[in-house]
Amino acid sequence: MSLPINQIICGDNVETLQGFPDDCIDLTVTSPPYDNLRTYGGHSWDFEGVAQQLWRVTKPGGVVVWVVNDATVDGSETGTSFRQALRFMEIGFKLWDTMIYQTTKQPLNQPRYEPKFEFMFVLSSGFPRVWNPIKERCAYAGTKTSARYRQANGEMKERHGAATIAEQKVRGNIWNIPSGNGKAEIAGNHPATFPESLARDHILSWSNEGDIVLDPFSGSGTTAKMAKLMGRQFIGIEVNPEYCEIAEERLRQGVLF
Repeated sequence: MSLPINQIICGDNVETLQGFPDDCIDLTVTSPPYDNLRTYGGHSWDFEGVAQQLWRVTKPGGVVVWVVNDATVDGSETGTSFRQALRFMEIGFKLWDTMIYQTTKQPLNQPRYEPKFEFMFVLSSGFPRVWNPIKERCAYAGTKTSARYRQANGEMKERHGAATIAEQKVRGNIWNIPSGNGKAEIAGNHPATFPESLARDHILSWSNEGDIVLDPFSGSGTTAKMAKLMGRQFIGIEVNPEYCEIAEERLRQGVLF
């Protein structure tokens, strides 16, 4: 079948992906339901089926960004996130980077430090084809570094000339995104709207203009919307008809909120 480019498909993600050709997706940016933290209209999903299909449809050099977290059950975190990352590796993906999405959350009043982050596993089919690093200003730009450095054995060694710190550096792999950042009011009744800046920055990092960006858990359509705004093609798959309508409306507006 031909790819349903620039569409939100309302249906089961595994069944839909089975109709896609091999090696057709440049980038996936998605966030599946975390354990049983939210019901999302009572729909269940098949991790193994989704993982196998993502491996099949991802182009060589393509990337999957998998944003996930764990529930706490009987006083213990489930560890589902880790198991999913390891399973992706068993299937064939490289765990290219384990990134952190740091955000603010409501205090839980439990005998543990309050959770402040979610995992963003960057999975690649081989060496990533695209790498457009987001940069930020260096706090010590222009400062000269020491002409000495410590070797692996702990001894100090002279360096030939001090180096000057550049104006910009590549952003670190912990992204601080305040709760509610870029969450549009039109997201309506969706219980966990994806931050627009998170989707945007991954799309800019791992794809080029014209590339195809997939979200098999499209929800309120944030990945599709940001892909469209960044000049990429998009495919969203969502099983809940109510969320499909929300996503379609956001795409029709075609502007940042």
